[in-house]
Amino acid sequence: MNTVQVKGSNEHTRVGKIVCIGQNYAAHIKEMKAEIPTSPVFFLKPTTALVPDGGEVVLPAISHDVHHEVELTVLIGKDAKNVAENSAMQHVAGYGVGLDMTMRDVQNEMKKKGLPWTLAKGFDTSAPVSSFVSSKLVPNPEALTLQLNVNGTTRQHSGTNDLIFPVSKLIAYISQFVTLEKGDIIFTGTPQGVSQVKSGDTLDATLSDSKGAILASLSVHIR
Repeated sequence: MNTVQVKGSNEHTRVGKIVCIGQNYAAHIKEMKAEIPTSPVFFLKPTTALVPDGGEVVLPAISHDVHHEVELTVLIGKDAKNVAENSAMQHVAGYGVGLDMTMRDVQNEMKKKGLPWTLAKGFDTSAPVSSFVSSKLVPNPEALTLQLNVNGTTRQHSGTNDLIFPVSKLIAYISQFVTLEKGDIIFTGTPQGVSQVKSGDTLDATLSDSKGAILASLSVHIR
């Protein structure tokens, strides 16, 4: 998988960078026993991490504790470099739902040693993503609801109004240092409720509007 689509469009957009935000919900920061950052913390995943709706996440043999992290995803529609926060939303093509699969045991070991998180976060199939709903249909991305069910049981449920750094702030901040290009995807951070997945699990994620209508959905199987 190297392209994504905005619903209602015939265009298949080639994915470039996958920029992921860490520590962007206070309750998740608390459950991870971390500190609230003063500016966005971001890292990258390769495009080989992408998995489409209906696909499979393959658990790496080196980990015994892979966690799910459901997130609002943002598809960049036009290049952004040093953009102002008040114009950042002009660069968004659409919104979706994604999973930042994380080898938690590997990540914790890297944190102890002060090493990068790339292995823990960027392994193949670590970034399932849904199709995207046009940004024209989402007047306020901070008024949405994320939910993740594992084998039919809700594990994560939160409003994007709890984001510490909203989408406009993320785009403005990232674009100071890394040019965002058409086809890049931003994972905006996960709320509380992250936990372990096992082979055979089915993960169903949804992004809903303020009235409860589902805007985007994603279902993947764990192998």
